[in-house]
Amino acid sequence: MTIAAQLLTSFIASSGFGILFSAPKRSLIQCGFVGMSGWMLYYFLTPAIMNNVPATIFAAMFVSVLSYFCARLFKVPIIIFNISGIIPLVPGGLAYNAMRHFVENDYTTAVELSVEVTLLAGGIAIGLMFSEVIRQIIVKLTVQK
Repeated sequence: MTIAAQLLTSFIASSGFGILFSAPKRSLIQCGFVGMSGWMLYYFLTPAIMNNVPATIFAAMFVSVLSYFCARLFKVPIIIFNISGIIPLVPGGLAYNAMRHFVENDYTTAVELSVEVTLLAGGIAIGLMFSEVIRQIIVKLTVQK
């Protein structure tokens, strides 16, 4: 798939989920931009530079940082950008394949795919949490000075 198609589909997925999530209409473009940016980082990091799980962690951290700046700039709660932004990173197709292999009694492949889904979902959570912790540490250090 070309980079232009990757950009477009990740933007539409994030903006579309913003609509489902009842994000304010004025922030849908930013939701799409945050999701597209996170997906592009993930896309460029895999598979040549690193494995899927660390790439997902870095992409989720990037989504969290962008979400923070968009929330401050557009005066909207950060959760709107975080949730919409991680949608392209969610391993839905992989989870579907894992369940399909369970149904087909191919348990070895199913367990392998399930472990990867769990690692990727955990990577998203770790990336969001880690960037927020770092942000709070930086804020506390700058306030104390």
